[in-house]
Amino acid sequence: MNLNLLQDELKKAMLSHNESMISTLRMLIAEIKNLQIDKQHELTEEEFVQLVRQQVKKRKEAVEAYKQANRIDLVDKETHEADLLSMFLPPEMSQEGLEKIVKETISQTGASGMADFGKVMGVVMGKVKGQTDGNKVAAIVKKLLS
Repeated sequence: MNLNLLQDELKKAMLSHNESMISTLRMLIAEIKNLQIDKQHELTEEEFVQLVRQQVKKRKEAVEAYKQANRIDLVDKETHEADLLSMFLPPEMSQEGLEKIVKETISQTGASGMADFGKVMGVVMGKVKGQTDGNKVAAIVKKLLS
C-alpha cells in the first residue's frame, strides 16, 4: 500500500464524513511520513506492514490500560481504530500453517526443550515476518517445546 492510496482513502472518508476513519488515516499518513523521513526513502511493503502492525499493537495495549481504568468510552475508540488499521494489513497466517512451520523449524534446529526457545523463535519469526503476531508464534513454540 502506498501513500497515494491512503490519501485516496482519506478523501473518500472526508466525502462520507467518517470522522473516525479520517482521524485514523491522518495519523497513519503522518506516521508513514515520519518514518520515511527517518529512513530517507519510500517505505517498502514490509516496512509499511510493520508500521501498521505496531500501530494496531499500540491500540490493543491502550485498550487493556483503559479497561483497567474503567474508561469504556476510550476502550471503544481504541478498539475501533485498531479495527480500521487492521483493514490495511494482509490476512494473517492460519493457526495450522503457523504450527506446521514451527514443527518444521523445531525438527530442523534439533530443539529439544524450552532452552531452545530463543533459537526456534528467531528462525520462525524470520520465516513468518509480517504474516502473524509474535505473541501467537511464542505461544505455539512454548506449547510445542513443552
